[in-house]
Amino acid sequence: MRHLFLAVLVFAPLAVAADPLKEALPPPHELKLFDGESAFGWDATGDVTVKDGKLTFGPKASITFKCPLPHGTVVATNGDGASNQFGHLAGEKLTLPPKGETPTGGYKSIVFTPDELKPLFNGKDLSGWKVFKDEKREKSKVEVTKAGEIHLTNGPGDLQTEGKYADFVLQLEFKTNGDGLNSGVFFRCIPDQYQNGYECQINNTAKNGDKNAPADGGTGAIYRRQAARKIVANDRAWTHLTLVAHGPTFATWVNGYPVCVWADERAKDENPRKGLRLDAGHLSIQGHDPTTDLLFRNIRLAEFGK
Repeated sequence: MRHLFLAVLVFAPLAVAADPLKEALPPPHELKLFDGESAFGWDATGDVTVKDGKLTFGPKASITFKCPLPHGTVVATNGDGASNQFGHLAGEKLTLPPKGETPTGGYKSIVFTPDELKPLFNGKDLSGWKVFKDEKREKSKVEVTKAGEIHLTNGPGDLQTEGKYADFVLQLEFKTNGDGLNSGVFFRCIPDQYQNGYECQINNTAKNGDKNAPADGGTGAIYRRQAARKIVANDRAWTHLTLVAHGPTFATWVNGYPVCVWADERAKDENPRKGLRLDAGHLSIQGHDPTTDLLFRNIRLAEFGK
């Protein structure tokens, strides 16, 4: 008599292939929402003061960050050293303290870390980027280094993303290979035009050496609209730059320190040089002039609602 054997095959779940580029990137850079000195970047309701490096609240007082933040995590630490960690949904304005909570002794630290960031630069070539073609202004040289950096020299020039973005958080690192060099990151650029967008300035020059007096806007400024409140970065050193754009409001951090929050209150216009532009547009790295010599790496972005 023949015996039939039934074999039961157990299949393990298929592993989801990891994104080696995303895994190779360092963690997202955390951002200070409270600088320990002022209520910069916040709108206060009721009695909110800064005392002994802490944000303190009177009865029913609260603060709301002026720029809507992307998806991420907030960690607020009170005067007793106890931390409250909670998630934040993209596109919402952050209001503290949470309902029903009163921070003991106020807050001595409020830190936000965005997530869902995706790489815009693969560290190998310029896939996803293009050099704007202009016979008169196409002088910059763009290379990818063996270390996985974009090396931008000479100028003027315009290196643009092929993708278009409207509301987003952008994080990157840059290094100026010289003193007082000028560059910038344009955003919401009009397609097929040369550097026609808002500009997040890169320039570490200070007036008379005073870091509290940026020259030409300063790194993190929304150029010609709102200056950075101080120079945080140093030339010839790697610097973290974060830009959040949501509707008419923009916020920037340099090395995690808040340097600029600005709302464009002008009438709507397709051209951001003339008015409020809300439409999606390219990101653009600026080759400014013949002295341009900068490195860029770890460029990543998350769009609101995507």
